[in-house]
Amino acid sequence: MSTVELILRLLLAFTTLLLLTRLMGRKEISQMTFFNFVSAISVGTIGASLAIDSTLSVRNGIIALLGWSVFTVLLGYLDLKSKPIREVMNGQPIILIKDGKIEKNALKKARLDLDALRVLLRKKNAFAVAEVDMAVFEIDGTVSVLKYQQNRTATKRDTGTPPIRKVYPAPTTLIADGRKIEHNLKELGITEQWLDARLADSGVQDIKNVYYAEVQEDGKLHVDCSE
Repeated sequence: MSTVELILRLLLAFTTLLLLTRLMGRKEISQMTFFNFVSAISVGTIGASLAIDSTLSVRNGIIALLGWSVFTVLLGYLDLKSKPIREVMNGQPIILIKDGKIEKNALKKARLDLDALRVLLRKKNAFAVAEVDMAVFEIDGTVSVLKYQQNRTATKRDTGTPPIRKVYPAPTTLIADGRKIEHNLKELGITEQWLDARLADSGVQDIKNVYYAEVQEDGKLHVDCSE
């Protein structure tokens, strides 16, 4: 295989994989279930063969990628429409801790030991098993944790703190690397005069000195100046 052919195959394989991945949807990346895992490995293997295997023709490689992608999309559609098929392909969540007690049979079913369980719990800020009321091993390999009420983080409702008055729907970047994000200003209806005035209040004379600035939900401006 010549260098030119190799480069063309690499470009073709990359472009085809990118387009097909977009077609198959974000779930293939964000939620790695059994089905998604097998699908990703298969598509990646076919793509790699298309790129570097000279015995595989470009035509057959593309046909294989298209065929597998169609198969994946079809099964994804059936996954949405049929619960039995969804359970066969992805499995079911497994309750690891119930009413504060570790389910030993569930751990065996999930092929987890106590050390692995504690690691997963710590990732959910549960450093003691005694804090946990229920823990569920999800189909994507993560653990959802429900702590006992006395161990949960207090909310504003619990403490009687009134919620902030929201001026904007969410914190939004207005300046990045010394440049105004014009479309964000326009979307929020913020004028440049307002922004300049808030920067002046923060002691900023030149916008080029601002590394990052975002407006908070309550209308306050957070400014981070470059050194």
